[in-house]
Amino acid sequence: MNLTIHAHERLKLAEQICKIKDARLTKKRRQVLTLLLLCEKAISAYDLIDLFKRQFSEELLPMTAYRNLDFLEEMQLAHRLNTANKYVACTHVGCKSSHVLPHFLICQKCSRVDELNNYTTNSLVDLENKAEQTGYQLSSPQIELNGICNECLLEENHD
Repeated sequence: MNLTIHAHERLKLAEQICKIKDARLTKKRRQVLTLLLLCEKAISAYDLIDLFKRQFSEELLPMTAYRNLDFLEEMQLAHRLNTANKYVACTHVGCKSSHVLPHFLICQKCSRVDELNNYTTNSLVDLENKAEQTGYQLSSPQIELNGICNECLLEENHD
């Protein structure tokens, strides 16, 4: 498996973040994060299990996969996309982007996911207040916007 320089740097940052938070990036957690970093789109836990077997010639049980994904989410190294029930590596590992209210653009055609920079930390409070005033309580602190990426649009225009 060929890691890009960018993926390798993000793995190093992930190890530092875990160490700071007094947590361990075990071999399996690192392998799961590596696969998320190498995927160009969001993947389900079961897709991850299949990919894990192909890449590492090892079995990854569903319970283990979900535990590892939960850990990566807790460390803010990965995100679960609620609408698709899929996972992506955090693109802001080690930067100052706020994880309080993550914003995602999701391509409806190819499932590519782009995480937007979000440097404000008070926008979640604003949204919670607006939801409450409207008679709602938020169940998910993230924004998922669906659309079509430029690459898919170009393909459509060439067909």
